[in-house]
Amino acid sequence: MRAKRRFLLPGRKVVRRNPVLAGLGDTDQAVLRFLRTRGHAEPVETMMKALGMCGEYAAVWVAAGAIGASIDDKRRRQWLAAGATGPLAVGANLAVKLAVGRQRPLIEDHPALAKAPTKLSFPSAHATSSVAAATALGRVEPRARPALFTLAIAICVGRPYLGMHYPSDVLAGAVLGATIGALVRGLGESPTEERLFELAIDANERARMNGEPTRADEPIQPIP
Repeated sequence: MRAKRRFLLPGRKVVRRNPVLAGLGDTDQAVLRFLRTRGHAEPVETMMKALGMCGEYAAVWVAAGAIGASIDDKRRRQWLAAGATGPLAVGANLAVKLAVGRQRPLIEDHPALAKAPTKLSFPSAHATSSVAAATALGRVEPRARPALFTLAIAICVGRPYLGMHYPSDVLAGAVLGATIGALVRGLGESPTEERLFELAIDANERARMNGEPTRADEPIQPIP
């Protein structure tokens, strides 16, 4: 029997897949299917759905910032700014989503377990806002970082677990979020002017204790 010949429409070309990109794509699909089909006992699935709802529009992170502001008067402004980082990250995420235009994953025999306001997938808004807010809030209170990032990681894992995102969507969102959280100014440290003023006072006090003349002791020179 003659081998069947493949006919292409005029102008159509067969484009070979880049082996590296093909491998990454296959891995992305494999991890997605694994998370979507494994470990779906009722308590775990319910918890992941709840985490997804808490992370919607960065609601849980706004609440964390508000709670911090309510119990820490000295750093109220920093807490509120860090809490607002989540919603701001959602806006930045949407801009990237529109530019990329990647559609959400579809596994016909395992449909997604949640809903989303758009069909765009890359990068994950939950991952972007969660990592951005955890980074910002952690700068305000470093002791809270383990709890903050544990929550952020759980929300991130939940996205492919629920079938809402490819793992690569989550990784990209986490990188974007970490960048946004690190760029917010004024968190976890005094403004530069205040720090310089404090350093000047400390230097003056040390000089007095050592018996050295200070600027306050120096005579005022007349202006020529």
